[in-house]
Amino acid sequence: MDGTNGTSGADGMSSADRTSSARHADRLPFDLADPAFWKLPREQRLAAFAHLRRLERPAYFVERAGRGARRPERGFYALVRHADVVEASRQAEVFASAPGATAPEPPRWVRTVFGDSMVNLDGPRHAQLRRVVSRAFTPRVLADAEAGINALAARIVDDLVAGRADEFVSAAASRMAFEVICDMLGVPEPGRVEIARQVDRASENAGVARTLRARIRVPGRGLRALGRMQLTVAALGRERRRHPTGDLISALVTADVDGQALSTRQLGSFFSLLMVAGVETTRNAIAHALALLTDHPDQRDLLTRDFERYADTAVDEIVRFSTPIIQFRRHVKRPHVMGGQAFVPGDRVMLLYASANRDEAVFDRPDTFDITRRPNPHLGYGGGGPHYCLGAHLARVEIKALLRELLSRPRALRAVGLPELGHSNFDNRVRSQRCAFEDAETRTRP
Repeated sequence: MDGTNGTSGADGMSSADRTSSARHADRLPFDLADPAFWKLPREQRLAAFAHLRRLERPAYFVERAGRGARRPERGFYALVRHADVVEASRQAEVFASAPGATAPEPPRWVRTVFGDSMVNLDGPRHAQLRRVVSRAFTPRVLADAEAGINALAARIVDDLVAGRADEFVSAAASRMAFEVICDMLGVPEPGRVEIARQVDRASENAGVARTLRARIRVPGRGLRALGRMQLTVAALGRERRRHPTGDLISALVTADVDGQALSTRQLGSFFSLLMVAGVETTRNAIAHALALLTDHPDQRDLLTRDFERYADTAVDEIVRFSTPIIQFRRHVKRPHVMGGQAFVPGDRVMLLYASANRDEAVFDRPDTFDITRRPNPHLGYGGGGPHYCLGAHLARVEIKALLRELLSRPRALRAVGLPELGHSNFDNRVRSQRCAFEDAETRTRP
């Protein structure tokens, strides 16, 4: 249903509906545009999302430009209901990703130098690039990857046991996600340590509120990290064009869709996306999995007793409950009515997956962690449509493989204490999680 009952410029506030939503947001006891909100305990943020879901229409939040800023104040509508997030995700002609699906939007010069990431593209350009990339995720490629993933999971848990590891993210979650991507891409062993360092630098401050000094310094460091990663993959791409080896980079640079192969810049952009998004989101889901199964011993026992029966539903519930990616942004391109709100071109919306995955209208007892939950239409990999995560199946395989190994060993690994979380409005990041093998002193979590 398309239409509008007000008018507005790209950044103006003249729409009657927008003004009403903004006034309502002003009366709320929280502000999603305030970086302080994302430092609140998770329970408080989830309660705020529940409050927003009960409103008649999406609330509008103003992002202050800051002292001395040249651009006017801008804002966004918070889409918090499952149905609204799905509708916006599947109507890309109305809710577009360009010029940027994250905040802040990448400057034009950055997109020119590094290329447009697939998450920031729409229409034919996005479809063409996605067709090239999807051919690299064929059933044969994924089947080969699955065998390697299972073997890697066994090695990781063997090393955990032998080394008596006491920090789970670096020893297992990060290693699993990073090595799987490197193995699939065909990244040689000698260069992996440096790439891992650049991935950390490029992603460590995504969606994080920073001081003025950090805002000046950090973007430069992140862009240098992206530049180094792109130089690395450019060299690999040239080598694979000359001598394909059957890995993912070979498949990408030798693919030919509509008469066009993946360019070096497109390869670099995809490499950065896969390294940052593919590694970070999967590692966070794995880290949350250990904490959730420690905090819910009944669910852990159920999964341990009959792993093959519950593994798939357990992975989906872990992703729903933790929601590794909190939100993405979209830009309204034409008039549209949804969720009681008339949107006009120039409006911006935030797709809050973290809220949609707790929507009482869709999930029974949404705040209960239940590995038997079925159906489970969570939006942990997006709300469908052209930007649904290509790596969703791969992520499920990785989580499942590591859980199988962890739960099959004689001594169970448990989370100890609370995880150290990053303060971000973009991803539900676990920076570290202490762990220990079960004994008399660690059977229950403090």
